[in-house]
Amino acid sequence: MKKSLQSSQIRCRAPPFSDVDAANQKSEKEEIQMATMKRIPNYRKMYPTASEEVIEVLRQGERRLRYLEYDIKVERFVLDETKQVAFFIPSREDSLERLIEAEEQFVDEEIDVEDEAINKVLIQKLRESLKCLDSEEFDLINALFFQGKTVRQSSTDSSVPVMTIQDRKVRVLKKLKKILGN
Repeated sequence: MKKSLQSSQIRCRAPPFSDVDAANQKSEKEEIQMATMKRIPNYRKMYPTASEEVIEVLRQGERRLRYLEYDIKVERFVLDETKQVAFFIPSREDSLERLIEAEEQFVDEEIDVEDEAINKVLIQKLRESLKCLDSEEFDLINALFFQGKTVRQSSTDSSVPVMTIQDRKVRVLKKLKKILGN
């Protein structure tokens, strides 16, 4: 009879852990790990012959190492019991994956902001100077530079000789240059 009980006990197994139990076990392990992380070794016991200055340097080095490995990377809440307020302290180090998930924008290093600003100012000046042109001059510049027509196409559209269109183009460009102040 004892053998049958023992064999039934062996066959019987515990129910599987639920997700909550696994998460609780994981968080307990993390808490234990964090508690051991916070302890700074007793360098006096480790190095009994070392001077106080050496021990202090070792403690500061260990604390700095913990700070760089753990404190910067962790977000936490600080509770002020006297004021009954909770403060959230974000981590000072961030991962690229989290920033991409949060759809954070990065500065495009290929575009120079100064050049972009200068170009916008020049375009604005050009638009203002185009307003100073006659309607015939404006139509010519619009056709050649904004619509992308060639001098020959513009000539056939307006039934004006090619050389006349070319001369007008040069004259209008000189006028624009004078207006822009270059």
